[in-house]
Amino acid sequence: MSLEERAATINAKKPDLTAEVFLYPIEDGGRRSAIQPGYGCPCFSHKDKRESGWDGWMQLGDREFAPGETRKVGFCFLSGEKAVRALEISDVFYLWEGKIIGEATIIHNL
Repeated sequence: MSLEERAATINAKKPDLTAEVFLYPIEDGGRRSAIQPGYGCPCFSHKDKRESGWDGWMQLGDREFAPGETRKVGFCFLSGEKAVRALEISDVFYLWEGKIIGEATIIHNL
């Protein structure tokens, strides 16, 4: 499946939750390039990764998401409601890509 096909599939789903996501700027340890539609990563409820990560994909429509930006996005998780229950322990969860690259404040869970 191409990245474009994956993005279309993810964007067509009902989100498991909605969050305001802040991608850390490059100079603060963020990733060095924009996230493209179809992107997914492990998500953790704590910065110190005390638990297993939850595979999540952001619903970005057809727009990339650059380091330093904040954006409201839907999330779809491989484990669905189980991931949502684990992540909503606090109002914020963290995006992992070899390091923490951003944080997501939960706005609405479904």
